[in-house]
Amino acid sequence: MSVRNAPPPGVVVAVDDAADDDGPPSGPGPDLALDAIGVRLLDAAGRLVATRGLKGLTIAELAREAEVSRPTVYRRFSSSDDAVRALLGHRAQLLVSRARHGPGTPDRAAIVAGVLDFGDLFRADPVFRRLLRREPEVFTRYTLQRIGRSQRVIHEWIASAISAAQAGGTIRAGDPHDMALMLLILSQGALLSGPTVADLVAPDAWRAELAHALDSYLRP
Repeated sequence: MSVRNAPPPGVVVAVDDAADDDGPPSGPGPDLALDAIGVRLLDAAGRLVATRGLKGLTIAELAREAEVSRPTVYRRFSSSDDAVRALLGHRAQLLVSRARHGPGTPDRAAIVAGVLDFGDLFRADPVFRRLLRREPEVFTRYTLQRIGRSQRVIHEWIASAISAAQAGGTIRAGDPHDMALMLLILSQGALLSGPTVADLVAPDAWRAELAHALDSYLRP
């Protein structure tokens, strides 16, 4: 368990304390938001990170912002690090639900459009925007040094869509899991490097070239 913001004696933490940064994510995932306390905690965590950054997200501050007791927070999160991972996974899930194109079976065009829309929503999200602009080194820790909750949410969405589109013949053959991972790497790299080339390419041109790269990778 992380020594930062460790729970007080007597508090039972409903997470796997043995997991570390190189293992599977511990603690509650995006489905935490399905109950009222989970919604309150994740909303409060989002406000803290968006306005104060990750240093402002401590267990004490989270309890205060959510207007709950510290033991209530510790029953959901083993540490502030665990709360951050749950927050990022939750917000990624919300963005995925908004980026999906239509209720029907996805095709290649819908997947490419969805990935591009996700990138737009990602950059506009107050939590992810804060991390990208003000704390890129911390953002790297939570998103690039390991496949965390947020990437797993996105990867599962893309893999499922690729599998369905392959059945419709609009995407080439291949393992949907592996193809989704590569698509995630391509889009994530473009998203994170976009600001560094902002002076060299117009936003519309950048988006069009990324769309072409993604479409070409998936095309039969």
